[in-house]
Amino acid sequence: MDFETFAKTPATIDEIRARVACALERHPLCRSVKFDIVSMPRTPKGNWTISLKSVAPDALWEASDIVADIQDAYELAVAA
Repeated sequence: MDFETFAKTPATIDEIRARVACALERHPLCRSVKFDIVSMPRTPKGNWTISLKSVAPDALWEASDIVADIQDAYELAVAA
């Protein structure tokens, strides 16, 4: 089975923060979710993650799905 691999788009921590905030704001259950972006050592899965700090129980799955989609699309750009 062939799986296509897509290159992730480099983005700064501020760009990722803005994208996550906008995506969560668009979902009615996720509008009050608080989060932090955490830089990590580079791995094949990425070099950053989201720490969800304040999530209502009924919003947990939706917020997790939104974050996973963004993590699949972006990688933290290396500071010059």
